[in-house]
Amino acid sequence: MQIRKISEDDSENYIELCKRLDRETKFMMLEPDERTANVQQQRNAINSLLAAGNSMVFVAEDDGNLVGYLGAYGGEFRRNKHKVYIVIGILQEHAGKGIGTALFTHTEKWARQIGVRRLELTVMVHNEAGLALYKKVGFTIEGTARNSMLVDGKYVDEYYMAKILS
Repeated sequence: MQIRKISEDDSENYIELCKRLDRETKFMMLEPDERTANVQQQRNAINSLLAAGNSMVFVAEDDGNLVGYLGAYGGEFRRNKHKVYIVIGILQEHAGKGIGTALFTHTEKWARQIGVRRLELTVMVHNEAGLALYKKVGFTIEGTARNSMLVDGKYVDEYYMAKILS
């Protein structure tokens, strides 16, 4: 297992990873038919992300295949450049193997190096595995967003969670 920064060469495999995650779990933002980016659009998005300086995607690679990722998306303005919003996805067959912890470890090291002060994320309140991981790596619940997501025709609450880096 290798954790590394994404590159534009990962574009096609990253799209496939994200599409597979969209099919496997209802905890991701997009439904299976919503992801429409083609390889060139994804390549452009990766290049823009890498050029931003305060955003990054780390990928988990196993035997040449992408099996998970953690996206850290930094603020765009002076008042919020110190924080990044986290999105993570790990294929179900690779869950529980320490990949999530490793992705967070790499992300936190990178964040500290570039002067990030706050990591934040949202998680559906019934996502027990996600909640356990986030608490394990030091995130705390700051609040609840009621009826925040619409999943299978039902409204779902989300927790707002954060970790302050000192």
